[in-house]
Amino acid sequence: MARSYRHIQQYEEEILELKAQGATQREIAERFGFTKEQVKGFIKRQHKKERKLAAGIALKKKGRPLKDDKYAETDKVNETCVEERILPLFV
Repeated sequence: MARSYRHIQQYEEEILELKAQGATQREIAERFGFTKEQVKGFIKRQHKKERKLAAGIALKKKGRPLKDDKYAETDKVNETCVEERILPLFV
């Protein structure tokens, strides 16, 4: 039988709701078909995010930036425009 792959983030609301109701990590894992360690890690990451937000620290997007990022291109264009305007003043 083929294994069905699921991301634990798909069940984020349900997991946090069950945890608030007092369900154990093992019960949550059995209900959704994950291991206890996966649920434990997920809850740990959620608490870490909540602590950062409560402290006023903005969450950073993880991973490598996209190659064709629109903002990066506009920044490059703006930098060249500024250089073109400033350089003639000093020459």
